[in-house]
Amino acid sequence: MERSLVLIKPDAMQGGLAGIIINRLERLGLKLVAIKMLRLDKSLAQKHYALHRDKPFFDSLVAYIISAPIVAAVFEGERAVERVRKAMGATDPTKAEAGTIRGDFGLDIARNTIHGSDSVETAEEEIRLFFSEDEIF
Repeated sequence: MERSLVLIKPDAMQGGLAGIIINRLERLGLKLVAIKMLRLDKSLAQKHYALHRDKPFFDSLVAYIISAPIVAAVFEGERAVERVRKAMGATDPTKAEAGTIRGDFGLDIARNTIHGSDSVETAEEEIRLFFSEDEIF
């Protein structure tokens, strides 16, 4: 079974959307196998967004994700990464289809409600950053 990391970002948490987002993913037949609420520290945020380290928006991305609590979750199922990505919609909520999480709830490209792993390989790395094996059921 494939797994994907999902982060419910500060804008979604402040909007009380965590339960709705989790429900949408579960209704797709994905199984929630790990979940926790946390406030990221700068070091973990920088590791998570390391791919963007040389981009001009890196510092603001890190500052945003550590600005308030988030929910980190792992969803499991056939083609989990692809299915989560489709449910999330385009990165820019103004380009995301209605009915997707970002299309329905995203505020702008920086405050786009949710993160999901972009590949199986990335998912494995991201899950290890946020969860130990004994936290995944």
